[in-house]
Amino acid sequence: MWCCTMARMPTSTKPETSPSLAGHLLVQCLVEQGVTHAFGVPGESYLAVLDGFHLYRERIQFVVNRQEGGAAFMAEAHGKLTGRPGVCFVTRGPGATNASIGVHTAFQDSTPMVLLVGDVASDQRDREAFQEMDYRVMFGPSALGLAKRVERIDEAVRIPEYIARAFATAMNGRPGPVVLVLPEDMLTQKLVADAAGKLPQPLARVEPVEAWSDPGALRSLRELLLKSERPFVIAGGGGWTPQAAQALQRFTENWRLPVGNAFRFQDTFDNHHPQYAGDVGIGINPALAKRIKDSDLIIAIGPRLGEMTTGGYTLIQAPKATQTLVHIHVSAEELNRVYQADLAIHASMRAAARSLEVLTAPVHVPWEAWTQACNADYQANLVPSVIKELPADNERGLVDMPSVIATLQKHLPQDAVLTNGAGNFASWLHRFYRYTGLASGHKTQLAPTNGAMGYGVPAGIAAAITTGRVAFTIAGDGDFLMNGQELATAVQHGAKSIILLLNNGMYGTIRMPQEREYPQRVAGTALANPDFVALARAYGYAGVSIRRSADFEAELLAALARPQGTVIEVVLEPELISTRGTLAGITQSALRR
Repeated sequence: MWCCTMARMPTSTKPETSPSLAGHLLVQCLVEQGVTHAFGVPGESYLAVLDGFHLYRERIQFVVNRQEGGAAFMAEAHGKLTGRPGVCFVTRGPGATNASIGVHTAFQDSTPMVLLVGDVASDQRDREAFQEMDYRVMFGPSALGLAKRVERIDEAVRIPEYIARAFATAMNGRPGPVVLVLPEDMLTQKLVADAAGKLPQPLARVEPVEAWSDPGALRSLRELLLKSERPFVIAGGGGWTPQAAQALQRFTENWRLPVGNAFRFQDTFDNHHPQYAGDVGIGINPALAKRIKDSDLIIAIGPRLGEMTTGGYTLIQAPKATQTLVHIHVSAEELNRVYQADLAIHASMRAAARSLEVLTAPVHVPWEAWTQACNADYQANLVPSVIKELPADNERGLVDMPSVIATLQKHLPQDAVLTNGAGNFASWLHRFYRYTGLASGHKTQLAPTNGAMGYGVPAGIAAAITTGRVAFTIAGDGDFLMNGQELATAVQHGAKSIILLLNNGMYGTIRMPQEREYPQRVAGTALANPDFVALARAYGYAGVSIRRSADFEAELLAALARPQGTVIEVVLEPELISTRGTLAGITQSALRR
């Protein structure tokens, strides 16, 4: 298992006193599982756990959030960064419902996470007590996309069992979220020694189980490669480590294969590599989309092949692809669920990549020109599109967003963590920023594949708190206001993030299709925004506003140098709706229909 470098790591190995309550034991179990940070909003229902955090304060930090959605996003981001479950605590009812957005993100993004919910006391259950809910119904399998498992701990003595199982479930197979429900009276139970005089003790740290590729399937994969003329690799999904990414790179180099990264897993394979073909997701390079359609063999290593990566199931037709499809996934249940693969291989990413790198390649392959052409398409897509309709003094308006991203590329350190939520603003990062890849030793992209707005700000703050690395967030005006309150969390915990806030006064991701389908009939998508500079300063961040991209470099360098976090507001021309066109262009096309 790999981990990121932690900031302000606790050093003491023993609590000031021995645990005496069930809530103390629960925190002790988290410490045994290697948890250094837990995120949450405090609740009366789990005061005994908060006392446990005080008891073990030298070994684990409770990060106090301002809203449970922000806390859950931070825990999910921490799970992405470390490969081990991010931990979030919330109280019952409203706290749990607020946190559900982070649970859904962890499920669709295949991120290990454990949400712990303080619940009503056992003697009040099933009376619709204050804030009471049935969490098995809310988060359970019938929800079809929230938690992998939901359990309630009724006996203090079984806390070690439930915590260990939650961590194992969150990491094994397809990673994802687990919900544990904690009745208030259970947490206040006094720990009782057994007949041998021993108090309940945490179980040993759980490690994920490796699933190894079937040797026969690997031989079949080699035969398919030898018959191919236009193969293409799509890499992504959860469960990757730097070592696995390095092995993937060696496999693709041995076979000279073109590689695309799945939607919002852009740091799986190095974007600077001469075999990189681009990101396979929203706003895909049209040339890359054609390459995928024209390929005769697709090797999907890790991704689910969901709607965003497959272009609404059109790049790869469901349920049976026109291309020969090899699907390698860590979950046997995921294989042949949506796509009937020609070859389905059940393997974890670490095991799969290590098996693939030793797959003997021929001296020459017939697709080297194809691989070079795929990379040439990617390089061409890095050249900004000419957008003529902008009412400004250059072809890309007063704010030249490609040059802004180029400035980031120039000045951000290689291990910087870049985060975003959901919105058209993210497309600038997706198209023009080149991630160094997980093989370099660090995860550098945190972004929600489920399209959750409000993710980027708390994710960046979580990265800053737990790693100490530079954390950079790109956000839209609507996206920022979903969780901007977490700037207070950053300030309280001595962390800084840099936020590039693109303010165009609208929910642009909705306005764009609205203009396409209902031209010149604007309803529900315009925003009246606050003074973002004053808002940032009120939280304790520095705040600046610019209207020309020429001013961005100086402000970025100042933000990198100053000790506190910074919000850089960029007032963006509303016409600049995407990396390839304008609102006026969409309107004209719609009116011509």
